[in-house]
Amino acid sequence: MASRARNKLNVKQVEALLWLPDPKKPLDEQRAPAEPNVYSDGGGLYLRVRPSGRSWFYIGTLDGKRIELGLGSALDISLSKAREKAGKIRSMLIDGKDPRAERSRTTAVIKPAVTFGKFAMDLVADIEDGFKNPKHRQQWRNTLTTYAQPLFDTPIADVTTENILAILQPIWLSKPETASRVRGRVERVLDAAKVKGLRSGENPARGRGHLELLLPKRSKASVKHHPALPFAEIATFMAVLGKRPAIAARALEFTILTAARSGEARGMTWSEVDMEAKLWTVPASRMKASVTHEVPLSDAALAILETCRPDKFKPTDFVFPAPRGGSLSDMALSQLLKRMERDDITVHGFRSTFRDWAGEKTQFAREEIEMALAHTVASAVERAYRRGTALEKRREVMAAWADYCLPASLPSDLANHAPAS
Repeated sequence: MASRARNKLNVKQVEALLWLPDPKKPLDEQRAPAEPNVYSDGGGLYLRVRPSGRSWFYIGTLDGKRIELGLGSALDISLSKAREKAGKIRSMLIDGKDPRAERSRTTAVIKPAVTFGKFAMDLVADIEDGFKNPKHRQQWRNTLTTYAQPLFDTPIADVTTENILAILQPIWLSKPETASRVRGRVERVLDAAKVKGLRSGENPARGRGHLELLLPKRSKASVKHHPALPFAEIATFMAVLGKRPAIAARALEFTILTAARSGEARGMTWSEVDMEAKLWTVPASRMKASVTHEVPLSDAALAILETCRPDKFKPTDFVFPAPRGGSLSDMALSQLLKRMERDDITVHGFRSTFRDWAGEKTQFAREEIEMALAHTVASAVERAYRRGTALEKRREVMAAWADYCLPASLPSDLANHAPAS
């Protein structure tokens, strides 16, 4: 029996695609949201699923050329309403009419000024695909909707320095990192509006030579870093962590032993691991600096991989999968620390623990330590010169770090971990 050309989706399917995680519940206790994709209902109607939202759009042809029209958010427009809109567009195309021109005539009667909020949210939707980390997409929206909300109803052409100061002054000293992000993101929104011809003149959110002259100067003490565990306590911490059976515990152990960023370890697949060469190669697409990074694996790190490796797996499978599929979330490791009653430290802080240990307790060169952390060092010429020998030197660094984290005098269950369920 031939498949239906139209009305391929049903209400239950659409509801499943619209489902998003509950921010009040741990992500590892919820089902995974729909993967970013485009779903066809037939007849030119499509549902686009992104981490930032779900929307309907129509694709058709006019005079042999492809046209695409947005139909609105799937949270506001039901499946039946979307089909109704698609049907009207389809009828116009059959009659040789351009639905875009019709839409322009309809909206030309009243053309309200573009507000800051409308332009900002549209801009985020346009640029978010360039963000490697889904968390950054949500942070962009959250910082603007939370702290720049007073600007949302203001025509973007009329945003002034006084408007910017009004949203920054309450948080400039109390939340310096957040305030800096808000300022930078508002500045980018206003710059983009100027490029679009919606603004003119100087950018009132510019920091240097402008807002810095009007906002109070921060003390260096106000700069906050990720809370880190003192390196003298790492061995005791690892002994306690090693007794926990969850896959999140194995992921955290591996993250600590490789001094990697959490996202790099959580997103690792078996295709990136060469057990015989004792090497983990992180592709450029998953690195902060967009440069491929080779991580020499200590015996302790390899032991963790051995305990996590199933009898059968595909190269694209995650090494540390979430209980309900996909990769572990950042929240999974943070929640693990909370369950261990260690709210005083962060996952990212373990990189600082490694850096402090290497700088204070070893004689390794600074460049070797920085390269172990995947920090860019020196010039391109020096990096090319060091490429041949740095890997073996970094093997020594990571082996020494593993010995420090897992000394023989402290209990360690690394070699006897049962595979996490």
